[in-house]
Amino acid sequence: MKLVKIIAISALLSTILWSSGVILTLNNYFFSSTSSFSAKQQSSNELLPSSDLLIVGLGDSLTRGTGDTTGNGYISYMLEDLTQKSSQPIQLSNLAIKGYTSQQLVEQVQQSEVQRQIQQSTIILLSIGGNDLFQGGEALMNVSESSIDVSVNQYINNLNKIYSTLRSLNKHATIFHIGLYNPFSELDHSALTSSAVRDWNFKTEELAATYKDIIVVPTFDLFQLNVQDYLYSDQFHPNSKGYQLIGERISSLITFHEEEKGNE
Repeated sequence: MKLVKIIAISALLSTILWSSGVILTLNNYFFSSTSSFSAKQQSSNELLPSSDLLIVGLGDSLTRGTGDTTGNGYISYMLEDLTQKSSQPIQLSNLAIKGYTSQQLVEQVQQSEVQRQIQQSTIILLSIGGNDLFQGGEALMNVSESSIDVSVNQYINNLNKIYSTLRSLNKHATIFHIGLYNPFSELDHSALTSSAVRDWNFKTEELAATYKDIIVVPTFDLFQLNVQDYLYSDQFHPNSKGYQLIGERISSLITFHEEEKGNE
C-alpha cells in the first residue's frame, strides 16, 4: 500500500513549562489534565471521510507531548516525517491524558465517544505503563523487586483488558504501543530500574504478540546512552530531541508495516 503524501496540519500548540526536580515533576505527572493538540482535529459529531486516515492517540503524558517546549511531542515529529511519504489526508484525535495509569485507560476506553473514535481509526498510538511502574515517584524511594513484580502483574492484567477492548471495537487498525525507556539510568538504583524497564517491555511484547497487528515500539535503546541529552529539564519526560527520536522511529515502523500489508 502506498502511504499517504500530503498532510493538512493545523496545530494548536501549547507550551507547558515545569519546575526542575524529579520528584516535583513526577507529582505533576500524576495529576490528570487535558491539553489540546491536533493535526486536523475531528469533532465529536463529524463523520470521517472514507479517504481519510484517522490516527487516534491514547494513554499518558508521553503521547500528550509533555516536556517538549515546542508543544509538539512525538506525534508531530511522526506526522512531519510521514508528510514526505504521504498523499492521503490524515486526521488526528489525541485522547491521551497526562498522568494516566493503565487502570484509568481501562476505564477511558469504555466511554462512548472514545469508542466511536477507536472504531473509525486506522492507526492507534498508545503509551501507558510509566505511571504504573514509577508510582508518582514513590518507587524511586522504595524501589524493590517485590514491589515491581506486583506493579507489572497489575499492569499486564489491565493491558490485556485494553488490548481486548481495542480489538473488539476495531479489528483492523494497527496499534503502535510505545515502549518504556529509563529516565533514571544515571541515578541510584539504576541497575534495578533498568532491569525493571526491560522486563516491563518484554512482558508487554509477549502480550502484544498474542494479538494481531499490535506492534511494540522500542525506545529503551534511544535513551540508554547519553540519556541527559534527550530529557527535558524535569529529568523525566523527553525533550524535543527525545520526542523527535521516538516520532521518527514510529514513522519508520508505520511505513514498513503499511508497505508489508500492501504486498500481502
